[in-house]
Amino acid sequence: QLVDMGVHSLAIKDMAGLLTPRSAGVLVKALRQEHPNMPIHVHTHDTAGNGVASMLAAAHAGADVVDGAIDAMSGLTSQPSLGAIVANVRGTSFDTGIHSSELNELNTYWENVRSLYAPFESGQLSGSSDVYQHEIPGGQYTNLLFQSKQLGLTERWPQIKRKYAEANIIMGDIPKV
Repeated sequence: QLVDMGVHSLAIKDMAGLLTPRSAGVLVKALRQEHPNMPIHVHTHDTAGNGVASMLAAAHAGADVVDGAIDAMSGLTSQPSLGAIVANVRGTSFDTGIHSSELNELNTYWENVRSLYAPFESGQLSGSSDVYQHEIPGGQYTNLLFQSKQLGLTERWPQIKRKYAEANIIMGDIPKV
């Protein structure tokens, strides 16, 4: 329907980082078969740690654009590492032409800038594969985590995530961005 309405591209926007490499490949391949000339753009978050592999699978299945973030800003609830994506496709038909040295310079800059904002970080220290149960989008996840810590509810974080999932079902499993 969207293509018939005149859209210029199809975007898969996985704000919670739920795409697995297999699901990314299946979804993009199906869209590509149905719409061979339509640009396909895939966006994900790396909450569970599958982001780089999912973006590579999406590219191999026919995506025209996959999102990544400069390494200093990547991972966790952000986008997957651009540096890792670039390194994985170097020397293949997907080679971006981006040089590691260029990425390294940018990464150093953003590492330094990010350090200025350390007091405002959410405190998330690792990936969270339980995103497949609670489906909290990346921005909401870090915001809710930060708020729970500010309220002294750190030990209740697992319960907060479960309650989020329950509320989502009660509200009809609405699209979240």
